[in-house]
Amino acid sequence: MSNLNIRNVFGGKERVIKHKSGCTICLYPMGEFSSVHAFFGTKYGSVDTTFKTRYDDDYITVPEGIAHYLEHKLFENDECDAFELYAKTGAHANAFTSFDCTAYLFASTQEFGENLRILLNLVQQPYFTDENVEKERGIITQEIKMYLDDPGTRVFYNCMGGIYHNNPARIDIAGTVESIQEIDKELLYRCYNTFYNLNNMVLSIAGNFDPDKALAICDELLICKEDPQIDVLVPDEPYNVKEKKIVQKLACAMPLFQLGFKIPYPENASKDYLAFNIMLETALGDTSEFYNRLYNEGVINDSFGVGVTKGRGFFVPVVCGITHDPERVTAEVLAELARVKKEGLSRESINTSIKMTYGETFSFDNVEKVARNGMMAQFEGKDIFSNAETAASLTYDDAMDMLEKLDLDNYCLSIIEPNE
Repeated sequence: MSNLNIRNVFGGKERVIKHKSGCTICLYPMGEFSSVHAFFGTKYGSVDTTFKTRYDDDYITVPEGIAHYLEHKLFENDECDAFELYAKTGAHANAFTSFDCTAYLFASTQEFGENLRILLNLVQQPYFTDENVEKERGIITQEIKMYLDDPGTRVFYNCMGGIYHNNPARIDIAGTVESIQEIDKELLYRCYNTFYNLNNMVLSIAGNFDPDKALAICDELLICKEDPQIDVLVPDEPYNVKEKKIVQKLACAMPLFQLGFKIPYPENASKDYLAFNIMLETALGDTSEFYNRLYNEGVINDSFGVGVTKGRGFFVPVVCGITHDPERVTAEVLAELARVKKEGLSRESINTSIKMTYGETFSFDNVEKVARNGMMAQFEGKDIFSNAETAASLTYDDAMDMLEKLDLDNYCLSIIEPNE
């Protein structure tokens, strides 16, 4: 599949700059759009619980959930919170913490310069006191408890907890009610000063904006700091899953299930991520004979899906959905994957899935996706075009190789059953 034109989608106007402050700045001018989206993120998420810098003699382990806690606290200073400032400019603002990054963002159609100033200032000016840290503890405790009763959240985390013995991906991104009790302002400042160093951060902007104006504001506001050379420890994992099956009862109309397979972290996770998705979609997805047979029998519905959950140090192919009979669906999935391991998959179907995947990765006509993907690519040591180029280079054999990496005995089945 030709990929010669991939790097010309912005007409050569895009810029990726290693700023003098240490921050990586990605600028994607898209003048045909009316809005601008900006993401200011750090390569720091919930799995980064054990780390050291060039200044430390040994690793430090911090409480689970501290990255999420820190995200909450950065939205306010000693005068107001960021939402109040953005409300005056008419911008939409938000933030999120994932397994392996934290990001702050805004979207607007006006006042770009002022919005960018708000974004850069709020992330670079932490304000933690004993009082406001304690106040936030109650808010986050309620958030954690809310998700403890959410079937969709629990079926996912129960599966991750059944797969991994030690990897922090087994724990909710927000932590636990117990773990956040250990968080204080000193720990927040320790994590902030480590991971919110601009050498560990990316600013990605896409849409209708003036790149020179953006750089002028960055020159003015980005604060230079020495690179701390962060080293995050990924715990060793035994080969086998921790638990084969986990069942929990919650308030839901029908059972939910997630079947997750444990495999060693791939050498080329980005390529394997795309290849695994192609293989799973071809074998089990909604265009497969397998899917249509079970759908017509009423065993599965359109909630059934396949994919890969991945991040730094973890990589989990999954099958999930809502069904009256999770045990039967699991048995059918394992039998079908065993069959295609032996008999192979249609070359035509694989090639069709490759083309579809290429189309999905070639998403340069959405301002928000461009800004987000530009940031995420940098965190993975790539650029915004890399996934599309990888998808364009995939072959039938690449997808079939994923079947060899899949151990059909090394899985965890997570089920949420309705309360009786």
